[in-house]
Amino acid sequence: MAKKIDLLLINPGGKKEAYGDLRFSLAAIEPPIWAGLIAAFVRERGFSVAIIDTEAEMYSDERIIEVIAECRPVLVAVGAVGSNPSASSTPKMVASGRLLNLIKSEFPKLMTALYGIHPSALPERTLTEERADFVFKGECFYTVVELLERLKSDGRQSNYNIQGLSYRKNGRVISNGWGHLVENIDELPFTAWDMLPMKEYRAHNWHCFGHLDQRQPYAVLYTSFGCPFSCTFCNINANYNGKSGVRFRNPTRIVDEIGMLVAEYGVRNIKFADEIFGLRESHIVQTCDLITERGYNLNIWAYTRIDTINQRLLEKMKAAGINWLAFGIESGSKKVRDGVVKGRFDRNAITKAIDMTHEAGIYIVANFIFGLPDDDAETMQETLDMAKELNCEYTNFYTAMAYPGSQLYEEMVAQQADLPDNWLGYSQFSREALPLSNKQLSSSEILRFRDKAFEEYHDSQPYLDMIERKFGIATVEHIKQMLEHKLVRNLA
Repeated sequence: MAKKIDLLLINPGGKKEAYGDLRFSLAAIEPPIWAGLIAAFVRERGFSVAIIDTEAEMYSDERIIEVIAECRPVLVAVGAVGSNPSASSTPKMVASGRLLNLIKSEFPKLMTALYGIHPSALPERTLTEERADFVFKGECFYTVVELLERLKSDGRQSNYNIQGLSYRKNGRVISNGWGHLVENIDELPFTAWDMLPMKEYRAHNWHCFGHLDQRQPYAVLYTSFGCPFSCTFCNINANYNGKSGVRFRNPTRIVDEIGMLVAEYGVRNIKFADEIFGLRESHIVQTCDLITERGYNLNIWAYTRIDTINQRLLEKMKAAGINWLAFGIESGSKKVRDGVVKGRFDRNAITKAIDMTHEAGIYIVANFIFGLPDDDAETMQETLDMAKELNCEYTNFYTAMAYPGSQLYEEMVAQQADLPDNWLGYSQFSREALPLSNKQLSSSEILRFRDKAFEEYHDSQPYLDMIERKFGIATVEHIKQMLEHKLVRNLA
């Protein structure tokens, strides 16, 4: 670690509280992509920067303090950023807050900042509750650079009139709104992979079905930023200055970065972290053709939508090594999907997309949500029945939660709904998980149904038979072992 640096970016831990025992063998260990992007951007502008990933390297409190004392940073920025696009920032606030308390207790004069979807959505509350001097609101590349310039030239000030920066002054929070977006994201350098412990990262268990002993190494990268849709339960746009829309990377730059990951780190398992991979056909075709031409032999997964794929795209994806696609189906009931602005496709469209994907040789992660505003016991069962009928290679069952930054959160606050009083209540797999209740269902009914549905689906004979045909008996045994990890729930 370099001595006396300008910026130290820290990825806090928190998997123990958020995932329980699942963290040991099932959950992915993902590189903190936003820390890596910010670090590269800042470094390119002449600042010294370092990253410590306390989650991947399992740093003790003592080791964190040692590193800070060694490098004496001008600013420490803590990332409340999770492993999926919208949901995981809020649960990570518990670990982020604990880390900030540790830093401020040892180094009370050290300037600290928080970034991520949650602090972007709730900057005033975050600064009131946490021991951070600043919050970066939204996409924060230019905001970080301007703050570092100010801190290095003027030291501690009482006025930080910087776009995208929120801070406290005389006991009240000053917010300077959203920061500047990077309009052309090809201006961003490659992620600072050299600052990350690349040997520590591991793919999801399902991503490597059939070769579970090959989950490392693992990398995450973006081919685009943003989402044009406005699903009421999603808060992703809080990461992009509250705006919907998409900015695409040049396919050549994407594939050049993949080539660097392959050559320098031996990476084969990759996640495309785009909110939706599959929005612009020409972009997908160019990217996939370039990957195919270079013959990297990759194992990629990506998020997409039922209504954005076609047979040609799927064939291109498979040829490039995109072996898994995650579809947000959300509910088996069109009435429920309509209620959350997810109703552009009907059951026939869902079945057709799933069939096309399987015919192309691509495996599927199907994502469903129980407890959306129009859900009841009958529609939740309808969702589980649809999942069983589709019989995808893996299925995530979530519960509806009003994540800060989403339209649903604003509606629930206005209605004075019963929301979690602990940020871990927003973690899908935590002991404290507290789904939204609705007019028909209590939180405990929804959570119990979710946990039962996950086990019922993945323990069904048609599912296990399909898994054995496609991946072999070792993967079947792995799934059975996975089901032995029972989630502990306060609500249960």
